[in-house]
Amino acid sequence: MQNVDFKCELRDPGLARLALKRFGAVCATTVHHRDTYYRVPDGRLMRREAEGEPVEYVLYHRVDRAHPTISRFSIFTEDEARLRYGTRELPVWVEVTKDREIWLVDNARVHIDRVDGLGWFMEIDVLVSRDFHIGKCHDLIGRIRESLAPCLGGLIATSYADMVASESDAA
Repeated sequence: MQNVDFKCELRDPGLARLALKRFGAVCATTVHHRDTYYRVPDGRLMRREAEGEPVEYVLYHRVDRAHPTISRFSIFTEDEARLRYGTRELPVWVEVTKDREIWLVDNARVHIDRVDGLGWFMEIDVLVSRDFHIGKCHDLIGRIRESLAPCLGGLIATSYADMVASESDAA
């Protein structure tokens, strides 16, 4: 599967919520994620734990860019991940914990994230499909960004894992 995603700093979560409502988005849920990233030879592999949800593994490939970019990903159950990567523990790279609000609008998931040790961020993910091609994904992200412009901060090119690892190296 693939999506177009975008990430930036979030200056004002309260204003973002109001702007999302005005844009027509609906807050679907709030979750606490514990994401464990593993060292793998190709792409990024993350194990996601969320209370009340089954554990899932997400393998994804994306170019680090501070603009909307295409991400290719696969989602595996715990059993599927063990078949693919074996039963031995994989080498852990870094852990990221965050509280995430998931807002839905059209074909987009807008995430308001408070990442432990880093602060507030916004991610916009738009799933690419036969009926919602890459151009439509970029257009929708652009319209959402425009409506949220007053509360958005700097663009982010890397993953939360890269940011947490960078903070750990600096400490």
